[in-house]
Amino acid sequence: MMAKIVHGSNFKGVVDYILDKDKGVQKLISDGLFMENKDTIAMSFNIQSQMNGKVAKPVGHIALSFSKEDEPRLTNHVMAHIALEYMERMGIRDTQFFIARHFDKEHPHVHIAFNRIGNDGKTISDRNERLRSTRICKELTLKYGLHMAGGKENVKRNRLKEPDRTKYRLYDILKTEVGRCGNWNVLVANLNRQGVEARFKHKGQTNEVQGVVFTMNGYHFNGSKVDRRFSYSKIDAALQCNRKKERMNLIPKAYPTDTPSAPSDTARCELFSGSLGLLNGNGSPCNAADAEAYQEMAEILRRKKKTETGNEVIICNPSSNDFVGRYCFCLFDKIKCSYTCIVFYILTEIFLSF
Repeated sequence: MMAKIVHGSNFKGVVDYILDKDKGVQKLISDGLFMENKDTIAMSFNIQSQMNGKVAKPVGHIALSFSKEDEPRLTNHVMAHIALEYMERMGIRDTQFFIARHFDKEHPHVHIAFNRIGNDGKTISDRNERLRSTRICKELTLKYGLHMAGGKENVKRNRLKEPDRTKYRLYDILKTEVGRCGNWNVLVANLNRQGVEARFKHKGQTNEVQGVVFTMNGYHFNGSKVDRRFSYSKIDAALQCNRKKERMNLIPKAYPTDTPSAPSDTARCELFSGSLGLLNGNGSPCNAADAEAYQEMAEILRRKKKTETGNEVIICNPSSNDFVGRYCFCLFDKIKCSYTCIVFYILTEIFLSF
């Protein structure tokens, strides 16, 4: 269930439209009017509206539409009952009105014409009426177990008239572009290419932006009027969110790291032989001689045998199967870690290669 509210100044026009025989009209209920014909109905409205000449638009016109899925259960009596409850909740009471049903569309709907000048001459308030109407429609839909519509996406665009057709076209464009743009400059440029102009509203004489107006096919729409999600503040928040997502996509994924474990004999030997091909250039696995050399060196390191000239370390030559010699590291007699010796050996090999 949804409602469309219109205010006007011509009672004759709204009466002629609602009671048009081409629409298969059926009058449901009325109050305070001479219902003999269209002219007497309009005359009744006009007489009461003169009780408060300050109101420029005394005509109230509401179209209540229901889903096609509910048509089997929506008799004239049920629709009139729902329409009366809607009016009561909206504060439209103690005034002239009539309700009629149309059969010119595939979905059930009724029209309500009422005088915004009440029987006491006071104006029926229209403050926040669209917000109140939306809330009341949802409440009545739930109360009577009516079909809940899926939103703007389910509206049949080809049946719309201007400016609603342009408004829904603009909605579709904004939905796509706001979802993929990362800043206002890109968004405005993309909208311009599709015939949409964006104009920002500023607060007073400052540079502070407080709203945005979209222009398409000669029609102007505030962003929030197209849809609540398209107010300036909500579009700006969506663009910032898109920028964050773009940055996250640029950051490399963090790969899990396993707990380091002691290297195997083969791994150690590969390290000595310049695994990854740092020294021997081929990165081939260690052979038996290399393994034997490693075992001897490991034994020497464990003993930490000291001589007068320093610690002697026998290291496997990665480019051959024998020992390259004994290197005396007098300055490193306090080295406790075999890996430090390995690094030092690699640096020595590089130095000797020059």
